[in-house]
Order: sequence, then C-alpha cells, then structure tokens
Amino acid sequence: MAERDDLTELRRRRELTEDAARPDAVTRRHERGGRTARENLADLVDPGSFVEYGRFAIAPQRMRRDVEDLIARTPADGLVAGTARVNGDVFGAEASACAVLSYDYTVLAGTQGALGHRKKDRLFELIERMRLPTVFFAEGGGGRPGDTDYPVVSALDTRAFALWAKLSGVVPRIAVVHGRCFAGNAVIAGASDLIVATKNASLGMGGPAMIAGGGLGEVAPDDVGPMSVQEPNGNVDVVVADEAEAVAVTKTLLGYFQGRVTAWSAPDQTPLRDAVPERARRAYDVAPVIETLADAGSVTFLRPRFAREMVTALARIEGRAVGIIANDTRFTAGAITAAASDKAARLLQLCDAFGLPVVSLIDCPGYMVGPAAEAESLVRRASRMLLAGAALRVPMVAVILRRGYGLGAQAMAGGSLHEPVLTVAWPGAHLGPMGLEGAVRLGMRKELEAIADDAEREKRVAAATTTAQDNAKALNAAMLFEIDDVIDPAETRGVIAATLAAARTRDQRDRFVDTW
Repeated sequence: MAERDDLTELRRRRELTEDAARPDAVTRRHERGGRTARENLADLVDPGSFVEYGRFAIAPQRMRRDVEDLIARTPADGLVAGTARVNGDVFGAEASACAVLSYDYTVLAGTQGALGHRKKDRLFELIERMRLPTVFFAEGGGGRPGDTDYPVVSALDTRAFALWAKLSGVVPRIAVVHGRCFAGNAVIAGASDLIVATKNASLGMGGPAMIAGGGLGEVAPDDVGPMSVQEPNGNVDVVVADEAEAVAVTKTLLGYFQGRVTAWSAPDQTPLRDAVPERARRAYDVAPVIETLADAGSVTFLRPRFAREMVTALARIEGRAVGIIANDTRFTAGAITAAASDKAARLLQLCDAFGLPVVSLIDCPGYMVGPAAEAESLVRRASRMLLAGAALRVPMVAVILRRGYGLGAQAMAGGSLHEPVLTVAWPGAHLGPMGLEGAVRLGMRKELEAIADDAEREKRVAAATTTAQDNAKALNAAMLFEIDDVIDPAETRGVIAATLAAARTRDQRDRFVDTW
C-alpha cells in the first residue's frame, strides 16, 4: 500500500529540520571549528531520548521572505529544544531526565526570534512543572531585529528572561558558551547556575553593533568579552578547549545533581599525612589535598582563576556529590578577600539549593585587612560568606588543616566551629582569635614598647609567640571542646563519609542562587 500523502509530507518537513538539509551551513560551521546545535545535543543526551518541541517553527519573517525559504533556512527558528535523558546509564531514566536547549548559530547567527522566545517560555514553564535540570547552549547574537510577523514596539514584555530567572534555586541550570554570545543570549548564560565556556568564546552584555550604537567605538566580536578577561574575573566557572570537552564537562557537572553513584574508587590516603608543611608560613597547593580526599577523577574546580586564594569545587566522596571550599595559601596566605568571600558564598548557596553537603578545608589566617582590602567593599562582601553559611540547610564538615584564625576561619566553618555537623583538625593545626604573632604584639604592646633594644624586643615577641603556639595547638582546643576531634589526616575521608552518611539533607528548594 502506498504511503499516505500527509505522512510523506511530514517526513519531508522533518528532513528539512535536520543538518543534512543544509550542507553549506554545516560546512561553514565546521570550517570555523564549531559543531552544530544538533551535533552538540546528540553528544550530550542519551541516544533515542530527545523529545523535541517546536521543531517546525520558522523565523517569523513571512512579510519579507518566502515561506519555503524560511522552512529551508530557519528551521526551529534557530532554537532546538526539548526533553531528554543525560547520564541515564549511571542514574537511571527518572533521575537523568532533563531539559536541553540550544541556539543554532547556523540560523541567523543564533539570534533570538519571536517564536524562539515563545518556545523558551513553553520549555521554562515545563521545566518548573517537571523539575527538570537544564542545559542551555547559549551561543548567539542576542535579539533579532528582522522579524516582521508580530507587531512590536519595544519587545520588553518578553517573559523568557523572567521565567528563566525564576528557575534559580528550583532546578540546576548549566549554560554552555562557544563562539560569540551577546546581549539576550549572554543573559541566559549569566542567569544560569554554572557556565562552561570554550577558550575561544566571547561573552558580553552587548555585541559590536550595540557597542557602536552606544557611541563607544568599533570593537571586534572576539574582543568584547574574551576568556582572557571572563575567566579571571569569575564570570565563567569552567573553561575548556572545545565543544566536545564542553559537553563532557557538562555531563559531569549535571551528574553532581542527579544522585549518588555506586561505582567509585579512592586514592591512597596516607600522602595526606605530609600534604601540609609543618612551617606555618610555607605555602602549598591545596588542590592535591582535595583530589586525594575525593573519589578518583571526581573533582571539578570552579572559577579556578578568580579569587585564587579561595578554592571551590564539586566532587564526590564514596559516590556522594559534595561541594568543597578551601583556602589556598599560595595567594594572600589564604586570607579571605572580598572576592574570595563572593566565590565561597555562591558555592554555599548552590550546594544549599540542590542538597549537596559541604566540606570546608581550613588553612586561614583570617580576613584580609588594610586600606586596600577595605577599598574592595570588604565589610559587606566578607559578610556574605557568613550569611550564606548561617543559612545552610545542608550538612557541613569542617577540617582545619593547619591554621584557623579569627573571623575568617569562623566564616569558613559557617560562622562558628560548632555550626558544622562535625569540626575536626589535623594534629599540626593551630587555632586562635587572630594570627598568633599579631595577638602577641597587640596584647603586649606596652610591655614591648618599654624594651628599648630592637633585638631584645623581637626576642621577647618570639618567645611569647612560641608560648602562644603551644597553647593554640589543636589538641588543646579539643581538650576544651572548641572542636569535635583531632584526627590522623589519613582518616579524613572516612570520617567525612561516615558523618555525611549519618546526616540528613533537607530537600528544600525555595532560595534563589545569587548569580555572583
């Protein structure tokens, strides 16, 4: 029996939405080192799981272009969107369900068309109703001025941005940025929870046309917001080589929010016993400590070139996803700067919103102080970390690696050493209300001023500091029950895992996650 004409027409129209129908556009995309929207989605989602919404939409430009031309050249109005499964082989069908959206740069430079906005509205409402984690490939040039089929003056009544922002704290949202991402497309990325960007991405609130229109001169697209600027200033979380790596990292990031894994392996823990120098002022890289404590290969560092004195990461311990904050003593001795507080506070908010326990690794001399630090709005910004810690509903485990001094150490522990569900220290750790030598100089000021000889004065400071250090040892703090225990560093991973197994995480998702 011959196939019905309506089914034949459906097949024809479906074929026109696929990449194979536009070989020239696909070739140009590949020649520029990029992948198509459908290629990225095919790499991201489980085979056969993608259910597309609005595939037959076209750019609303019937008043200026032939319909068949629009069908052929503007499939899906430049926005491929739907539901799918990601990591289903690990987490199962229900846990791996998500929404996926991608602007198609081969269609009108990935600009945001009128039907594309309506499609986003539809998906965003479904995402909230179905509680679907979301991945959005945001590349594109922003609003599209060439649509003709809708009466419009300002288009400021577009709901997509408000609907997207309202999903903050409701579901985890990951934006992927490659190439040029400006204006409305950049807002989609900026309002996301995590941003993965390729090294050649240019991310900006206004593209070259908007910059020139504002009388700010001619700027090349790749110079608007290159990763050489956007990575160290903290605007992106992870920078990768290309779209293939971006998809791989995105799958890993999404997995942290999808549940616990049963297959994991642990590194040898004994190197932790020598991971921290005995000398209090010798700097060291804390990343190997994190990678040793976590399941092998499970760590993703976030915003690594921004506020480098504070390390933030997502990882797994015995298959359970956790957030990690840690002081890096190679930068400002690990003191908490305004930017470091911003960085840590946002990680705490992210973990709290989506039920991830927090591990805090403390080697902190306190808050950064002085006129230069205060010029960075330290009073307000430093306090953000205390507010985020006090608001935590997920369990925190604090581990004092070496130094825990002052309000900075308290902020690392959620505001107090008794705020975490467990606070432990390694045997070489010292604790105090402020840096010990500074405390000696402050507390003995009159006595020291009375000593005329400089060498004798410094000898007195050294002796008093040594006495203070003896008193500040972790074991002494444990004797007074300021902390819960002092442990062998090699036991840390097991202690964290056992504590988190005993702690309950409340599944409350009613707080938005600050974009910064």
